[in-house]
Amino acid sequence: MLVLALDTTTSSGSCALARDGRVVSEQVDNAPHAHAERLPGDLMSLLDRANIRLADIDIFAVATGPGSFTGLRIGIATMQGLAFAEGKPLIGVSGFEALVRIAGTHERVATWVDAWRGEVFAALYENGREVTAPVVGRPEVLLESLRGRSTLFIGDGAYAHADMIRRVLGDSARIAEPAAPPLAGTMAIFAGELSFSGEHAPHAIRPLYIRRTDAELARDARAPW
Repeated sequence: MLVLALDTTTSSGSCALARDGRVVSEQVDNAPHAHAERLPGDLMSLLDRANIRLADIDIFAVATGPGSFTGLRIGIATMQGLAFAEGKPLIGVSGFEALVRIAGTHERVATWVDAWRGEVFAALYENGREVTAPVVGRPEVLLESLRGRSTLFIGDGAYAHADMIRRVLGDSARIAEPAAPPLAGTMAIFAGELSFSGEHAPHAIRPLYIRRTDAELARDARAPW
């Protein structure tokens, strides 16, 4: 089984190819927020290096968020187009779920994704299960609810605010190494596991939006009381 996965939820993003549950190749895009200019070229380059045709892909996978609205739209639209064209399934994978799998621990894990504007998208997991629903907020506020218990932080939000995390929580906080790992390889493996349940039609993908769009906020600001 060949799985092609794409993550555009972070500033850099990544794409990966997995065969039968093992990552064949993973490519990280180090050009921040340049997803529109580099897709689908990065995916085609990845396949070319592995000497694999697009028609050989059995399953497509895409990160459903959280992340920037633009990044999510570009990533999902790209993979929907490829999956539709090839008549193959498309599986959505939460970036939070990928981070927890990368953490590879049963302790308490805080997944933090950079939300810009001085905020992070965050969720809390214990024993691999979500115990706090995804939120967006300022790191210093979110940290107050995490005092008193050992917590592993992972994600580019944890990387960006590592000094604050250590200062507020002290020895009870640990930062994963690497703190901001690429997600696509883990997503590809996870998608292969998920492929055995459900139909996974490309049109059924739903992005994980936590923050409301600027257009929605502006509209509400104009609305009369």
